[in-house]
Amino acid sequence: MAPDSTNVPAVVLVYHRGIGEPQMTLHGSSERELRGLLPPIFGELSSARSVLIAGAGGGFDVFSGLPLYFALRNAGKTVHLANLTFAEHEWAGSRLLSEALFVTDADVPPRASYAPEVHLARFLRAEGLGNVPIYCLARTGVKPLVEAYGVLAERLDLDAVVLVDGGTDSLMRGDEPGLGTPEEDIASILAVDALDVPTKVLACLGFGVDAFHGVFHAYVLEAVADLTRAGALLGVFALQREMPEVELYTKAVLAVHDAMPKDPSIVSSSIVSALEGRFGDYHKTKRTQDSVLFINPLMALYWCFRLGPVAARILYREEVRSTASRYDLSLAIEQFRDGLREKKKPWDLPM
Repeated sequence: MAPDSTNVPAVVLVYHRGIGEPQMTLHGSSERELRGLLPPIFGELSSARSVLIAGAGGGFDVFSGLPLYFALRNAGKTVHLANLTFAEHEWAGSRLLSEALFVTDADVPPRASYAPEVHLARFLRAEGLGNVPIYCLARTGVKPLVEAYGVLAERLDLDAVVLVDGGTDSLMRGDEPGLGTPEEDIASILAVDALDVPTKVLACLGFGVDAFHGVFHAYVLEAVADLTRAGALLGVFALQREMPEVELYTKAVLAVHDAMPKDPSIVSSSIVSALEGRFGDYHKTKRTQDSVLFINPLMALYWCFRLGPVAARILYREEVRSTASRYDLSLAIEQFRDGLREKKKPWDLPM
C-alpha cells in the first residue's frame, strides 16, 4: 500500500560548498535538528567576534588553519593570523612587539629564502584580501610565549584562539614510544592555555603525517578517545577540494611553494595530495623521494578539541611551564622522558 503523500513532509536538499554549512537543509520543522549535525567547533566559535588562527608547531602550520580562516572571515568575524615561525625575525620592516613576537606583512622584504609568513601575506593581498598582518612567534620556551600571546590577546581584543597543528603529534601526552616533534606544539598549547580568553581550541589537520617522526597513530586515536570522554571533542570533519575555502587553501600552499622552491612543506604537500585523491606512496615534492609515504584520505580530516583538556593531559606540563628558551624546553622534555619508569609499547593500528 502506498503511503499517504499528505503525511510525508516536503524535503528540499540543498548542497552547500562552504565549510561549516549543512550539506542539506530541510525546509520545515526538522531544519533545526539537521543543523545539530554540524561539527560543534562552529557552535563554539559562533559568538566570537575576534578570532586568532595560530600555527602551533611552526613551519607551515598556519596554512593548515587557512580553511577555517577563510570560513570565519566569510561569516563576518574579525580573524587574525599568527604562526610559530622557523624564519629569521630580523626582517627589515618587521615590528618587534615583545621578546618573542613580531609582526610582518606583504610589504616586508624577506632577507632569507625561507619566509612562508611573508609569502602568505603576499598571496592574500594578491587575492584581494588586503595587506593581512601575520604575527610571528619565536621558537622559545613557554614563558616568553605566554607573554607573547598575552600581548596578542590584548592588542587584538581576542575572545577566541584556534591553535592549528599540521599533523597530530600535539596530542601526545609524553609517555608514548615516539612524540614526533613536541617542543613547539606543547609550548604553544601551554601558552594559549594560560590566556584569559573565553574560547580556546586545538584543530589538527593531517592525520598520519607524523609517522615519519616516530608517532604511532594508535596513540593518536587513544588521545581522541580520552578527550571524547572528557567532553573535549569538538568534531571531526572532512575537507573537500570543491569547497571554496579549500580551493583557496590549496592555491595558497602551491603559491608559497612556488615562491620558496627549495623549501616546500612536506606536511602541506601531503594534505594537498590527499585532497586531490592521491593514495599511498605518492610524492608531490622531491623532498620526500627517499621516503615511503602513505598518503590517504584521513589526512584531509580536521580533528577539533577544547584546548584546556588537551593541556591537562600533557604529563610533563609542570616541568616545562617555566622554560625560558628552546634549549630549556628540549632539555626539560628529555629529562622527563629519561625519568619515566616505563614508556608505552609501539602500537601499530590493528586495521
